[in-house]
Amino acid sequence: MFQSKKDLVYVILAGIFITNAIVAELIGGKLIYVGPYLMSVGILPWPIVFVTTDLINEYFGEKGVKKLSLITACLIAYCFILLFIALKIPAVKGDGLVTDGQFTAVFGQSMWIIVGSITAFLVSQLIDVTIFHFFKRKTGDKMIWLRSTGSTVISQLFDSFIVLGIAFWMTGKINTEQYIASAFTGYFVKLIIAILLTPLIYLGHSLIEKYIHSK
Repeated sequence: MFQSKKDLVYVILAGIFITNAIVAELIGGKLIYVGPYLMSVGILPWPIVFVTTDLINEYFGEKGVKKLSLITACLIAYCFILLFIALKIPAVKGDGLVTDGQFTAVFGQSMWIIVGSITAFLVSQLIDVTIFHFFKRKTGDKMIWLRSTGSTVISQLFDSFIVLGIAFWMTGKINTEQYIASAFTGYFVKLIIAILLTPLIYLGHSLIEKYIHSK
């Protein structure tokens, strides 16, 4: 079925990547408090996306990540198209059944959130892969943590400000002060989790190496 072990590795990593990216977009409309600051709950799955992005970068290069990012953006758009259609179809009325109002409250995200999510995703992924390979050219196969964390530090700063700016600030859902505070809150939360998950990069790298080179 797969021509090589690397093909299977790519499929597994791509599956993890796409699943977490789409889930993040679906739950992204919910804002929560982190201390006194607002943050989108959609941030929670992104650290796993960071880990898989870095592993794909390691073994499949810039083309592998860019191709997967484009496919994922298309799948996110497709997902929202299906949700838009589902929102327009009347629900069956009855006790214990999900009402139109409940369904809309959960999935009725605006077009601005869709635009913001996809724009932020593509921009941050392109920045991430560019910086990752800049560090890799400088360090070779050493210092995996540097290219992993370094690319995340910069790319996710753009991601945090773009998605909140388009989806919530430009639409007037939050003011400028809330926008800046929320963007930095989300950014630092993602950054802290990404740093804590750095050992997973080394674990994944080790497991993939053993699997690919095993007989």
